[in-house]
Amino acid sequence: MVVVLGLLQARAGPGATRDIAVVAAEALGVDGLALSLSTGTALTVTELVWCTDDSAREFEDLQLTLGEGPGPEAVRTGAMVWVPDLSRISAERWPVLAVEAVGLSARAVFCFPMAIGAIRVGVLSAVRCTPGPLTPDQTDDALVLASALTARCLNQDEPTPGTTDPTDPLCELQHAVVHQATGMLSVQLSLPLADALLRLRAHAWSSGRSIVATAKDVVERRLRLDRHLNREGPTPPLPDKD
Repeated sequence: MVVVLGLLQARAGPGATRDIAVVAAEALGVDGLALSLSTGTALTVTELVWCTDDSAREFEDLQLTLGEGPGPEAVRTGAMVWVPDLSRISAERWPVLAVEAVGLSARAVFCFPMAIGAIRVGVLSAVRCTPGPLTPDQTDDALVLASALTARCLNQDEPTPGTTDPTDPLCELQHAVVHQATGMLSVQLSLPLADALLRLRAHAWSSGRSIVATAKDVVERRLRLDRHLNREGPTPPLPDKD
């Protein structure tokens, strides 16, 4: 973790996040790390900025699809949320996640809120492909890392939504296509953005696909959601203004 903190202080250019994220995951003894930043006044809405591997990305996609999970709860409450065994999730706490988590490669998730006082910046999520808790030393290191990333974000050294470096694959906004699809649905269905996102989530979950894959179909006009039914296929062209 000393090496990770040194990287955070010394590197701020393209590619820096990749080095930091990979070394940090190794230092914590986890398979994947994900950093999500709050995007507005709704404390459950975050934007995935980077993740280190498929297990972390898969879990973050599922949380976004369902709108529930340890990540949103950590941001909302400002407290650590641990799930050392995803197969033992309480159905009362996260009813849909308890069912859907069975098919994930991630078997344990640990979410650390990124905050200074009442300022909620985001959440650092650590994913493991085997069940079991973090050790006390790993927990201390994760808290230090979350604090350092919080300071980096507030100092604007960490990419924020809309300011990422396209040359760094770990700095891309991972869910940008979801926002695009939400905007399109808002116009097509004459719905507020929040309701359009709920429709997108509902279709993704009911069809057994991730919200990212569903959003891509909407944006690329392979899927159109009507008010009362869903239709596969290309979106009809807009009528001429004449």
